[in-house]
Amino acid sequence: MNKLAGAVPNKRSLWTKIRQNSGLYLLLLPAIILTVLFMYKPMYGVIIAFKEFRPSMGIFGSAWADPWYKHFQTFFESFSFGEILRNTLVITIYSMIVNFPLPIMLALSINQMQSRRFRRVYQTVIYLPHFISTVVMVGLILMFLSPGSGLIANLAQLFGAESFPNLMAESKWFSSIYVWTDVWQHVGWNSIIYIAALSAVDVTLYEAAAIDGASRFQRLLYIDLPMLIPTAIIMLILSCGNIMNVGFEKVYLMQNGMNLDVSEVISTYVYKIGIINTRYSYSAAIGLFNNVINFVLLVIVNKISKKLGDTSLW
Repeated sequence: MNKLAGAVPNKRSLWTKIRQNSGLYLLLLPAIILTVLFMYKPMYGVIIAFKEFRPSMGIFGSAWADPWYKHFQTFFESFSFGEILRNTLVITIYSMIVNFPLPIMLALSINQMQSRRFRRVYQTVIYLPHFISTVVMVGLILMFLSPGSGLIANLAQLFGAESFPNLMAESKWFSSIYVWTDVWQHVGWNSIIYIAALSAVDVTLYEAAAIDGASRFQRLLYIDLPMLIPTAIIMLILSCGNIMNVGFEKVYLMQNGMNLDVSEVISTYVYKIGIINTRYSYSAAIGLFNNVINFVLLVIVNKISKKLGDTSLW
């Protein structure tokens, strides 16, 4: 009885809060509807991963696969499974190692700038590449790295180099080109969240530290950095939840016959198998496997973070 008695006020207080903030919930309603319609409603289609899907028969009219894990087994036993998984992990882990600390370092350096005018100009310049489309970005990469007429090849010739290698045709350079061009394009934009976190630091902390004789580096180390740690942990957890995801468009546009052994990742493989070869159930099974791995990693990393500290997603 006591539990039931305590549950009623809680329920009433919840509805009371909703009525009191009805205007805010109405503003939130369109986003909720769009999320349900375009994110959750289509999720029922994942069942084609367990079926022999035929478009003419529809999702529910298609026969179930026998056994139900047939498409997963086919993927795991395929000769390309190990290569695709390796390529995906190499690119994502390499990207995480590089892209995780650089926005933090950039935000700390911007926060130390004394001239506001120079700071605004600098931030605008480093944000601009983020708005370049992927197609244009890959076009620029191909132009810059062209062994005959590329910008880097011409610069190399100015310094006496007789020839410049075709980096896009050499497998060993693919992941580095992908990651470092991604850094140039997005590191400025990714630093915004850390700059916002630093803007919340109480100015009196800097003043007190300066009075105590702390140097600029000591203030950065003992004030700025601790303020960024919770935000950095959240971003790290989210990154671990996307460890199996590599941007499809950029990888696909950078692919060619000479670097395919290192550039074929799960997203491009799913596109080729599902859209080009019309093996819808097989591609859905691969996509489901990919998302399940991401979800499991997200839960594990979040639990570890919660156990070691007070910062977590939930």
